[in-house]
Amino acid sequence: MIHRGATIARARLLTTAVCLFVAASLLTLWLSDASSAGVDRCARFEQVAAARLVSDVGSGERVVVIGDSYSVGLGLDRAADSWPSRLPGRIHVSGFSGSGFSDRASGCGRVSFADRAARAVRNGADLVVVEGGLNDVDRTDAEIRAGFERLMRALGDLPVLVVGPADAPSRTTQVPRVDALLAGLAEQHGASYLSMRDLDLPYLDDRLHLTSAGHREFGDVVAAWVVERG
Repeated sequence: MIHRGATIARARLLTTAVCLFVAASLLTLWLSDASSAGVDRCARFEQVAAARLVSDVGSGERVVVIGDSYSVGLGLDRAADSWPSRLPGRIHVSGFSGSGFSDRASGCGRVSFADRAARAVRNGADLVVVEGGLNDVDRTDAEIRAGFERLMRALGDLPVLVVGPADAPSRTTQVPRVDALLAGLAEQHGASYLSMRDLDLPYLDDRLHLTSAGHREFGDVVAAWVVERG
């Protein structure tokens, strides 16, 4: 009986060890896949950003757009059809999907608006349009405020229009907080603010990104502000 009990105990121990090994292997594989997916996602965002970051398009005053996936047209067949294409002037787009005002809005490294600002305006700007906020909905007010202040320092005394987040269905609960915070920060720093919360825009199936028609409507609202300013 003792010999049989020892055999059973050893069998159970072996079974437990095998289960733990399999679980550890699956966890390692999952983490590897997750890491790879993150790298692939960031690489895709870089490709989309590069496709939109072409030579200035148009003529007239130089308008620099710093923004998120909306600015680069993520989800569109043609990046060039994103909303900045509706603006008057010589347009330069510096966008990166998933980025925002706060440093940690994106998981793709140093791609916040403040991180990209100096490079975006290195050739000057008659107007800087900063569009975003949807990727900041899970960040604290303090994080958004710190990123905003760093952005404004990088832009110096250039005229700035901040375009707030649209009321995307997938993130609608947090949009009012971010919108109000950005409006207040813009006023404190002498920047203009354009709220997009009240727009009834058409979205893709992800309920976050705009359709082509949505980009046209979004862009036309911003363009009307730019024309009125001029």
